[in-house]
Amino acid sequence: MRTSLLRRLVTTVTALGLTSLGMVGAGAAPAQAAVSDCPSGYFCAWKSDNGTGTMYKTNTNAPTLGSWDNTFLSVVNRTNKFACLYDDPNHGLVGGVTVVESSPSGSEWGGPGSDSVSSVKFVPTERECVLPAYPTWHAATAPKAAGFGDLNADRVSDVVVRDTAGRLWFLPGDGSGKLVGTGGWNVFNSLIRHGDYSRDGREDVIAREAATGKLWLYPGTGTGTLGARKLIGTGGWNAMSRLVAFGDLNGDTRADLVAVEKSTGKLWLYPGTTTGTLGARVLLGTGGWNGMNALVGAGDMNGDGKPDLVAREASTGKLFFYPGRTSAFGPRVMIGSGGWNAMETILGIGDFNGDGKHDLTAVTNENFDSDTCYADGCLVQYTGTGTGTIAPGSVEADDWWNLNGAF
Repeated sequence: MRTSLLRRLVTTVTALGLTSLGMVGAGAAPAQAAVSDCPSGYFCAWKSDNGTGTMYKTNTNAPTLGSWDNTFLSVVNRTNKFACLYDDPNHGLVGGVTVVESSPSGSEWGGPGSDSVSSVKFVPTERECVLPAYPTWHAATAPKAAGFGDLNADRVSDVVVRDTAGRLWFLPGDGSGKLVGTGGWNVFNSLIRHGDYSRDGREDVIAREAATGKLWLYPGTGTGTLGARKLIGTGGWNAMSRLVAFGDLNGDTRADLVAVEKSTGKLWLYPGTTTGTLGARVLLGTGGWNGMNALVGAGDMNGDGKPDLVAREASTGKLFFYPGRTSAFGPRVMIGSGGWNAMETILGIGDFNGDGKHDLTAVTNENFDSDTCYADGCLVQYTGTGTGTIAPGSVEADDWWNLNGAF
């Protein structure tokens, strides 16, 4: 169940309108003039509710506030980070926490949401007011060689997540996280993995640049980090609604890419080559694939030695399994009768639980509801049976909220 602290945080932010920074000033000229005295790059507070009088200012973390303890009645955040206001000293999490978004111009200001602020902290993402920058990911050691879903070759399924600040985090499966991209990753509108495209024995990442439609290959290093990128698509890839880094579909031992064309709904195979680029495309499906709002390269889920595809039908929320064949897919089988539109992301992560069978993991959106977790940010594990089907899901974590993608 999501923690009461998080619930208080979300309630406070929503009530204040701070998610869209609805911090509305009184509008009187003296108040506006006082607020404008807050220097650019600083967080400022006043003991009055109209932003006048003696001003407190800081742009560094303040574990205690001295004579300003429990006195903030109006605030403005002109830094480029989120300001976390804690009822407890030393950024403690027993009391309430208020999040104030950045307003560099200083035009949006108002009450802090609490008259008992005792410490202040500045963070790149909202979730870091109460949680680490990355979510919880635990996986068992798999009883087989490293491969699908294993970027650092330690025989444990891992995940990469992007935060809202555009940083990339590698989650190796032991609950920890490692920063592998310091920023700038929000320029991509698709991040995918699964397959060794660079032909060095390590799993790689492929990214599509939103502004240009270019496709970039980031080779894995075998440690969870990524090497220098290589251009593998000069443009036009924004014409594809879905990209799936798939594994070897055509049987030539090279990793392939599968994509859905927006204008036609056709499904295309882009075969991998010996140079790490993509070869001439081959038609896999003549149409109708725009009806799927999620495609997942799930690895070999039925034990026949070929990678498989999982797809979610937008109109029904049903989940379908497409068994891999040589440069084709076999007849689909429904493996989820509905409700899958409550998932923000569906991940093929290899053998999560160490039983030698490929599994699925999903991160929920605001439509999810269960006895143990509800709304967005729940991580649900679906154990594979080895026959292409999956067991009922179980919630494994509830801290996957306020991220910007996982793969």
